[in-house]
Amino acid sequence: MSSVSRMFKASLMLASALALTACGFHLRQSAALPPSMQRMHLSVNGGGGLQRDLIRALEGSGVTVEDNPGAGIAELSIPVANFSTDTLTVSGTARVTEYAVHYQVQFLVNDGAGQPLLPQQTINMSRDFSYDATNTIGTTAQVQEIQRSLNDDMVQAILFRLQALQKHGGTVEPANASPAK
Repeated sequence: MSSVSRMFKASLMLASALALTACGFHLRQSAALPPSMQRMHLSVNGGGGLQRDLIRALEGSGVTVEDNPGAGIAELSIPVANFSTDTLTVSGTARVTEYAVHYQVQFLVNDGAGQPLLPQQTINMSRDFSYDATNTIGTTAQVQEIQRSLNDDMVQAILFRLQALQKHGGTVEPANASPAK
């Protein structure tokens, strides 16, 4: 490998790194949670991907996720975590051409004594996608990928809310967040 080739590759990597930082891209960091949440039990209606991803994110933030609730263990309760779809547009031949996938999650946090740390929060997210009647297999995969992406974004949104407790001295007002599409 010539020195010009190595120099070109090094320059290209440096330019890529500078471009990523200039556009605002930053790796997601762990959330700084209050001391009252260093031990936490999750209660997720339906479990699944949201529960798995939340456990991973909480553990990445230094939280010990407990299997059972108890004294001194905060409780993150998620009674609602629902995906739904809506038809957005229909063609002149009465075929659906565009859908929206919606994700609604409601959650609250109580401390180890059962006192509210974070009142019930509702977060709504959605993504639109075009439907191709000639490629229904691709549509199923597309919806699954959208749901996975919404799940990832939801975990981050929940962590931001939990982190807000640390930043605001343990008090956060109820909020209904509906991020833009």
